[in-house]
Amino acid sequence: MSLHLYNTKKRRKEPFEPIDSQRITMYVCGPTVYNRVHIGNARPAVVFDTLFRVLKSLYPHVIYARNITDIDDKIIAAAADLNESIESISQRFATAYFEDMADLCNQSPTIQPYATDHIEPMINMVARLIKEGHAYEAQGHVLFDVQSMQNYGQLSNRSLDDMLAGARVEVAEYKRYAGDFVLWKPSSIAEPGWQSPWGRGRPGWHLECSAMIETHLGETIDIHGGGRDLIFPHHENEVAQSECSHGGTSFVRYWLHNGYINIDGEKMSKSLGNFKMVRDLLGHYNGETLRFALLSAQYRSELTFSNDLLEQAKSVLDGFYGALRALRTVQAVIPNSIVGQPVYEALLDDLNTPVAIRELHQLSKAMTQARGALQAKLKGEFLACAELMGLLQQDSEAWFQSAVGHDAIAAVDIESLIDERHAAKLNKDYARSDAIRSQLTELGVILEDGQNGTTWRRE
Repeated sequence: MSLHLYNTKKRRKEPFEPIDSQRITMYVCGPTVYNRVHIGNARPAVVFDTLFRVLKSLYPHVIYARNITDIDDKIIAAAADLNESIESISQRFATAYFEDMADLCNQSPTIQPYATDHIEPMINMVARLIKEGHAYEAQGHVLFDVQSMQNYGQLSNRSLDDMLAGARVEVAEYKRYAGDFVLWKPSSIAEPGWQSPWGRGRPGWHLECSAMIETHLGETIDIHGGGRDLIFPHHENEVAQSECSHGGTSFVRYWLHNGYINIDGEKMSKSLGNFKMVRDLLGHYNGETLRFALLSAQYRSELTFSNDLLEQAKSVLDGFYGALRALRTVQAVIPNSIVGQPVYEALLDDLNTPVAIRELHQLSKAMTQARGALQAKLKGEFLACAELMGLLQQDSEAWFQSAVGHDAIAAVDIESLIDERHAAKLNKDYARSDAIRSQLTELGVILEDGQNGTTWRRE
């Protein structure tokens, strides 16, 4: 089976046919860096990291760009509240984002462009849009004239009237039409700004992504991804800017959007205050557990995120790592290709991760039951398939012994207590031996006695 992806623009699943099979281009909207990111921000990062891995298994050169928005009104407001420079706060939270995403087992994108490094391309794009009659200047602002684009609204499948009725639009007397959106806005002395033909100012949010894509990937790209909430207005406006500034040239061939996250049955939202920050969750769960939970539903579906989901994800990973630990002396034979493998086929079917996980269970069972050369072969397939989802790449002992949370007992202290327990047993001090086991159990450490001594794992 070839790779098939659900194209938001076409509203159907299609075979993936790249512009150039020797150079695949993918862009995903990254964070606005004014705070730590929440689990909703993490879902597209994990989803498109998985797609990045799958694409690299199919094509020789994949360019994956995920931007950093480091100039925005939210950043300006946060910097003022914290009495910190905009540059300082944006860099601090960009670094925090990189750390959080790495902890979720994401690979680094090929390119991570910053918006403020692309002011000149933004100004050039605005100038072209004005020249072509798609934008106009008004009171220091430059706005895109949505009525000048015949098929504006095609991506979100909305008419202009529908878009105005269902969206929050800034009503300003300098707009020709209420739905026109800002490309460039004036900056006060206290605000960050750059010189332009329209005065000192800064770019609109939508413009930033269009300019970064043009700079690093070209006028037309293979894949553009992000959360479903970005379809309108952000991605719709990206299409407008990019296509109208390039003479109508198609901007994106495949639009992919992941679904929303619900928290304990309710849609995650600022108004409800039910945000789950990634860094807070990492204080209680291993990053791979969070990743597995995010992949447990097909990416286009809504995902209900809860403690039960996380506990279930941890339990499944414990089972997988337990199978690998039992076969730690078996040298895996990594296959040259996993074409036709059911896990891989599921991922080629629009990243159907629930089916891929189900097939991974079957592969784990077959691996455990096999013997000899077949077992080594199946172990290699198991690891190769899991790697495509960013899973099961750490040592099995490290998995069971890794500490989560600041109050977790250190591994060296656990080993010391195990040695003390062993000595107590040799001295037939069984009361002390049992007391140590109970002490460790209360600390979330499970001891397993075997022929080769005592091993341990955290609950």
